[in-house]
Amino acid sequence: MRLYSPKYIREILDRFGFRFSKSLGQNFLIDGNIVRNIVKGANISKDDYVLEIGPGIGTLTEELAINAKKVVSVELDKKLLPILEYTLSKYDNVEIVNGDILKIDIKGLIDEKLGGGPVKVVANLPYYVTTPIIARLIEDDLNIESITVMVQKEVADRMVAGPGNKQYGSLTVFVNFYSEPRILLTVPKTVFMPQPKVDSAVIRLNIKENNTDVDRKLFFKVVKAAFSQRRKTILNSLSNKDLGLDKEKTKEILEKCNISPNERAENLKIEDFIKISKTLPSLNIY
Repeated sequence: MRLYSPKYIREILDRFGFRFSKSLGQNFLIDGNIVRNIVKGANISKDDYVLEIGPGIGTLTEELAINAKKVVSVELDKKLLPILEYTLSKYDNVEIVNGDILKIDIKGLIDEKLGGGPVKVVANLPYYVTTPIIARLIEDDLNIESITVMVQKEVADRMVAGPGNKQYGSLTVFVNFYSEPRILLTVPKTVFMPQPKVDSAVIRLNIKENNTDVDRKLFFKVVKAAFSQRRKTILNSLSNKDLGLDKEKTKEILEKCNISPNERAENLKIEDFIKISKTLPSLNIY
C-alpha cells in the first residue's frame, strides 16, 4: 500500500503514537495524484539527485525515491525519524538527515551526500517558514538546478505576478531576480491531513545563472525602499534616509534610467530596479 493512502497513514500514526505539531506546521499529503504530479512537475528522472525538505512520514519521499537516483530528506521533527525508517525501509537510495534546513550546512550536505550537485529541491514546506527557506536556497549560491515547492496559493500568486498587478511586490522581484517561477498546479486544502485553512499551489523555480553584475545588496535595498510605501510614487519612495537620497538626486537617477518619477513601484520591471541600482554608484552616492 502506498503512503498516500489515508487509511495507511492513520495506521502508521496510530502504530507510532504520532500527534501532529501545529507549531511545526505539519500537514501530510493524502492524494496520490497530487504526489505524482509534484514529482512529474519537478522533472525528476533516474539521473537526478534530490534534496527534500520536510518529508513528514515519507509520502512524497517515496515517489521521489521511485523516480530519482538519490534522495536526501531533511526532517526537523525527531519524532518522525523512526516512522521514516519504517516507511522507507525498502528504498536504498533515500537518506534521512535530522536537522533544521535554516541552520545546517546545505553546501556541505550537497557535496557529501548528493554528488556535489546539481540538485533538484522538492518540498512540502511549512507555510510559516516558506519565504526564509526559499530565500536561503536561492541566495546562498548553491549548486541547485530547480526548486519545486508546495506553498500557500496566495504566496505562489505573488511570486509569479507581473508589473501592474496588485500582488506584484518585493517578494516577486526577489524570486524573479534569482529564478524563473511557474505555478505547476493548485492544490485544495482537502488533500491534506490535518486540513489547513487555505488552498495551496505547487510552484517550480528554475534557478537562473548569476549573469548580472549588479550589486545585490544595493539592488534589494532599492527594491525594499521602493515597495515600503506602495501608494507613493517611485520619486517619493526612493527619497528617503535609508538610501540617502533627496528628491533632486532621485529625480536625476530616474531621468538617467528613463523612468517617470510619477510611476509606482508596482509598475516597474526588474530591469528598471537594476538600472536604478547601477546608476547610484555612477553618481558617487555609493
